[in-house]
Amino acid sequence: MTLAPNSLAARDVAYTLHPYTNLAAHEERGPLIMSRAEGIHIYDEEGNKYIEGLAGLWCTGLGYSQKRLVEAAKRQMETLPFSHFFAHRSMEPTIELAEKLISIAPKGMAKAFFVNSGSEAVDSAIKFCWYYNNARGRPKKKKIISRTRAYHGVTVASGSLTALAYAQEGWDLPLDRFLHCGTPYHYRYGKEGESEEDFATRLADELDRQIIAEGPETVAAFFAEPVMGAGGVLVPPATYFGKIQAILQKHDVLLVADEVICGFGRTGNMWGSESFGMVPDMMTFAKQLSSAYIPIGGIMISDEIYQTFVEHSNKLGIFGTGNTYGGHPVAAAVALETLKIYEDEDILGHVRSVMGLFQDRLKALGEHPLIGDARGVGLIGGLEIVKNKATKEQFPPETKAAQKAYDAIFAHGLILRPLPGDAIGVCPPLIVTEDEINDIFDRTRRGLDDLMDELKPGGMTPPPDFLKK
Repeated sequence: MTLAPNSLAARDVAYTLHPYTNLAAHEERGPLIMSRAEGIHIYDEEGNKYIEGLAGLWCTGLGYSQKRLVEAAKRQMETLPFSHFFAHRSMEPTIELAEKLISIAPKGMAKAFFVNSGSEAVDSAIKFCWYYNNARGRPKKKKIISRTRAYHGVTVASGSLTALAYAQEGWDLPLDRFLHCGTPYHYRYGKEGESEEDFATRLADELDRQIIAEGPETVAAFFAEPVMGAGGVLVPPATYFGKIQAILQKHDVLLVADEVICGFGRTGNMWGSESFGMVPDMMTFAKQLSSAYIPIGGIMISDEIYQTFVEHSNKLGIFGTGNTYGGHPVAAAVALETLKIYEDEDILGHVRSVMGLFQDRLKALGEHPLIGDARGVGLIGGLEIVKNKATKEQFPPETKAAQKAYDAIFAHGLILRPLPGDAIGVCPPLIVTEDEINDIFDRTRRGLDDLMDELKPGGMTPPPDFLKK
């Protein structure tokens, strides 16, 4: 592909370094440059219209062009565009945001701490776990456990929890102190004849043995997404977290719920923790807090953890962590207005009214010859591509089945996301309507039909009457 000299695309290739991108391929193909957006749609510089079927990156809960958020940012910029949150200083929108978050948080959360992204929130939560155990006189209790295929961010610490090859290979990750345990995904990891209940029991038993082998006095925390988003939209068995939490309590290990994707209504409850019976000691949040209009993230902690921090910071003379832009007044104002919109427009009620259709259409695609598993909850779903539905055999890695599926669906004007394990993620803005849900899945099906034709030479033979449906 030849890029026009001095075009935006050519300048992008010349001067920018893109995250999560094959850099050699980017030099050849150049960027897809977006120019405007409205509702659940986004437009490129040539005017082509796409459905944003992954809510950006799981984050634009209110869709695009939400005027109230623009006005909230403008008002705050005109009043107090910046003040920091260090050394006893504070600002009205940040105080109000913390107060609001605690009022809607799961039972037990007492204080809110602000950063700028989900990765930073997880990174700070790791530090909090270490600080907490130092304060309690347990300097060896520092190991952190996450699950294989978890995604928790890409800083040096959070990237050590992210147990996905692409986030660790070449980066010297994971660091010491970070451990991984089994993935709660019955379709791919359950044993033959093993029920979901027995599978959940086995994972809890394995975690128990792992903690005992490491030494409970060395294990500080267990980090878990309610639904494992970027790892493939993996939904745990119903009793999984109850069994896991019993093991953590047995060994005095903190449960940190990573709500960066699941928080603010995505799973049909305000928090994913509520959907899966988690009772966290600490939780991280970001993304839909501001509907992605401005960077913001944070952590909420229990009162027991907070009181420990108070005592230890007094001993040391300072609670020595923070970010220049953490609690930024403009970000806080936009986030606060986002939460007001969620309430004023009953976004949670809307999610509950349309998520049945979303899940029905998602599960119906499980009948497609290319889909081995269709799973989800609320307004988030995953479709796992297989070569053989009966045996669950996957295509060879060189086929790049998920990327091919993404490309085939993209050709129908729908942006989803290829994920590890040959999965495709579906996660529209929370404002999506029933008609738009049907449109999303109609386009997805057409893209999969196109892909099936492409993969025929590789051994995929659809039922003869399938394309007549």
